Amino acid sequence: MHLERLTLILEVVGQKGRATVADICAQSDLPKPTAYRLVQDLIASGLLETSARGEFSIGTRLKRITLSDYSDPALLEVIAPVLAKGARDYGAAFFLSRLRGNWVEIIHVATPETGVSYLHPGVGKRPLHACSCAKAIVAASPELLSSDRLKGQLKRYTSRTITKPEDLAAELEAVRAKGYAECVEELERGISSVATTLAKTGIGSTLSIGATASVRVFTPTVREKVGRALTAMSHELSDKLGWDVESMSKKSA
Repeated sequence: MHLERLTLILEVVGQKGRATVADICAQSDLPKPTAYRLVQDLIASGLLETSARGEFSIGTRLKRITLSDYSDPALLEVIAPVLAKGARDYGAAFFLSRLRGNWVEIIHVATPETGVSYLHPGVGKRPLHACSCAKAIVAASPELLSSDRLKGQLKRYTSRTITKPEDLAAELEAVRAKGYAECVEELERGISSVATTLAKTGIGSTLSIGATASVRVFTPTVREKVGRALTAMSHELSDKLGWDVESMSKKSA
């Protein structure tokens, strides 16, 4: 339990780049005194380091161990321009999400600059069962369907929300078959979205890119077209981030 808590704190800080104790508590559900004590332990071991304004970042020792940077800022340097192009090409909002603890969080949104009307999905937590960005990630990692993870999450938001574990399992099987997830009025009436993970395994399977629009705009035909486009974008991004098989082989050689 102690190791799991320490790992969760490192995960939150590593993903956000910089995080306060309040950020850690919000993502981990740890009590503030416990989170603060564990953060101090991690600082003492060199795995975290302090910065201005009460924020913490990954420490030099851990950076030497991992030799990688998968923080939000580092990922957005590569991903944000691709999402911006998607928003321009399709006249819809494109977004990046990632798994944080028991939730999936939208962390970046690119909007079209052409003056067209569009829907902004907002940023923040999304439930594992009722949003395309979350369903795409869960489909790639079925272990997220454990009872502990789903506890309190199968909430009904609309009449189309999936609320039974067996129905969700069937939906995720369909997602794996198509290669992308859809959400049609499951979280909010009139809203639809499409999303896919950046990779099938590894860090890329905990990140998803997606697009959202009204059901009037995102018809079944358009959702299929956007799903294929997102899949192509995910391959492009995986290659840029060095997550393709050839690049990974070269790194391990």
